[in-house]
Amino acid sequence: MRSFDAAQAPRVPASAAVAPATPGLRMRARAWAVWPLARLAALAAAILAGRLGDALAAPFLRAGARAARRAARPGREARAVAAALGDLKGVYAKLGQFAALRYDALPGDARDAFATLRDRLPPLPLAALRPIVEAELGMPLERAFPSFEPVPLGAASIAQVHRARLPDGREVAVKVQYPWLRASLGRDLRIVRALLRLPAFGRSRRPELRERLFAEFAEGLAEELDFAREARVAAEIARNLADEPGIVVPEVVPSHSTGRVLTMAYHPAVPLLDRPALARLGVDPAEVLEIVARAYARQVFVDGLFHADPHPGNLFVLEAPAGSAPRVLFVDFGLSKRLRPALRRELRAAILAVLRGDVDAFVAGMDRMGMIAPGAEPGVRAAVERMLGRLRGEGVAPLALGANRVLALKDEAKALLQETEGLQLPNDLLLYAKTLSYLFGLGAELAPRVDLMRLTVPWLLRFLAAPEAGEPGADAALSAPAARAAGPAAG
Repeated sequence: MRSFDAAQAPRVPASAAVAPATPGLRMRARAWAVWPLARLAALAAAILAGRLGDALAAPFLRAGARAARRAARPGREARAVAAALGDLKGVYAKLGQFAALRYDALPGDARDAFATLRDRLPPLPLAALRPIVEAELGMPLERAFPSFEPVPLGAASIAQVHRARLPDGREVAVKVQYPWLRASLGRDLRIVRALLRLPAFGRSRRPELRERLFAEFAEGLAEELDFAREARVAAEIARNLADEPGIVVPEVVPSHSTGRVLTMAYHPAVPLLDRPALARLGVDPAEVLEIVARAYARQVFVDGLFHADPHPGNLFVLEAPAGSAPRVLFVDFGLSKRLRPALRRELRAAILAVLRGDVDAFVAGMDRMGMIAPGAEPGVRAAVERMLGRLRGEGVAPLALGANRVLALKDEAKALLQETEGLQLPNDLLLYAKTLSYLFGLGAELAPRVDLMRLTVPWLLRFLAAPEAGEPGADAALSAPAARAAGPAAG
């Protein structure tokens, strides 16, 4: 992975660096420049006050009470850090959301605290966004969009989305990046780098892991801030899924899209988990889940480019007359990932090693994928042997596991990452695993009686049996007992 330094943060082009248009907006910009420093100073003061209180109380407490107070400190401080990141929004809220996924670096107390952060913001008034829309598109707002609803459809940490209408009458959704983000990104990343030294970030205090986490976070953030990249990804995923029935990716409108403004076709739809709305449309949740499972299985196992944020806020069912075949709408492609061919080869080899029960090959693959820190292989090997041994003891081949057992395995894998010193997960693999995990969690909520393994295993087998150019074939591994066990699951 290439390194990412705060000095390399994306800069606002001169044409897009628009000053706030009113005294009120200028005051907002000045307040934003000072607010992070003030809030973090308050956080530091609160942490120091808590530690001072512990020290002053210690002589008056029994040994057990002192130990309990020490044990409670990490969780208390993690909650304080999470509250500060949530207050600061933007880059800082993104840091908390990123950290909540890092089972390989954060203790459980910190992870639980950061998991409470939500990617939502009070919306900005249209007056604050008008300058950036007009500068990016090079025309007055009313000329670009004869109709532009002032109240957004949604507002998150880096942008908000408004419904609008193009001059030709098409209804569109317009995603507009907050005007201060790029201008303050370099400073915010320097602060993030310092925050990663806090005890709340657990093993990220190790310099090599801390720098790796910072590089992955900064690189991912730069990608999310590049709406031109998001437009390209959405268009490519739409092409990849064009032959799959029931899947809708909104069409990008290139004439009204730039690096900080993204315009896509608007589709009336209802949230995926809105059961009363699905009933009104006469839609069977099981049919919806089959569409979603097929879409994600194809992306992660066949295409290698996948929408990595499949939470319910990004998945909708299109409005249609009752009795129509359901169609699922996918939105927000900012968090998407393309797995490099080399990583796909290693991932395929690792899965085949699990199917064969070959611990040596699996651990070697983990090492090649950057999952094992120097000197940590013996401990990682022992942990892997325990986990695979439990699977063998259940007498069920991995591909024949039910969806509930897969969800349980997900929790066991998280515990393995947390407990095994020197085991770490590159961000690409983390997003890959998170996407599959979200899919199984969504299935359990939307249609728990549907066997997701039956829906996804055929795509996994296609991935395993279709090596890329120059890669040894997988036929032998798939003809082993693991493949026989996969037969019924593939249904």
